[in-house]
Amino acid sequence: MPKNASPVPSLDWCLFLDVDGTLLELTDTPSGTAADQALKSLLGEVAERLGGAVALVSGRSIAYLDALFAPLKLPAAGLHGVERRKASGAIQGANYSDAQLDGARAALQAFVDAHPGTLLEDKGRNLAVHYRMAPELESSARRAVAAAAASMGPNYHVQEGNMVLEIKPYGFTKATAAKEFMQEAPFSGRTPVFVGDDLTDQSGLEMVEALGGISIGVGDRVRGQWRFDGPLAVRHWLEGIAALTDTHRA
Repeated sequence: MPKNASPVPSLDWCLFLDVDGTLLELTDTPSGTAADQALKSLLGEVAERLGGAVALVSGRSIAYLDALFAPLKLPAAGLHGVERRKASGAIQGANYSDAQLDGARAALQAFVDAHPGTLLEDKGRNLAVHYRMAPELESSARRAVAAAAASMGPNYHVQEGNMVLEIKPYGFTKATAAKEFMQEAPFSGRTPVFVGDDLTDQSGLEMVEALGGISIGVGDRVRGQWRFDGPLAVRHWLEGIAALTDTHRA
């Protein structure tokens, strides 16, 4: 059973942190999310303590993450691994809209227009339908997204999340992104720690376990070696990591 405690922080860790539901409380709409200055400062301190080996792994785009956490710019995997910014600053797979999604884009826009309370989040290379404000429309949303994905052929699939259904390219996950980070400085040679709250994070949690790392599930939707109740507990844990340098020097 996951432990309702926290692993003892270490300076040899590298961190992979989900954002929505992990660092920040979930909101009714994607645009309602905001990061306070205290969290931005804390993430910067943690990154400094771990030699820069902290990456955000999110369903958001890298551009959105940069706006959310500005002026902080951490290594990041966006769109569930479809795009990635290395610690060097080089970006892979970002900054374009996938024209192959145009048919699905139009169909899903028509669906949300006809179903108040649902929302289409167009991420360029991914399309997400949110139904948090209209949970009674889950079945209808599932049918609409499944039909749109089926029209795309075998290179796309539906990724489920917390009251969201997302069409994305096959072959990209948060786990694949974290593995790529671990082949590069400053992540390579460190113990990987993955923290996430949703089904999109499960592959990352399992991946670090397989590599001898540490998995931390937030809430009740995923399984990890350790468990935090919510973002506030994650923040308290990060504060312990931020304090490591002073303790270490002392």
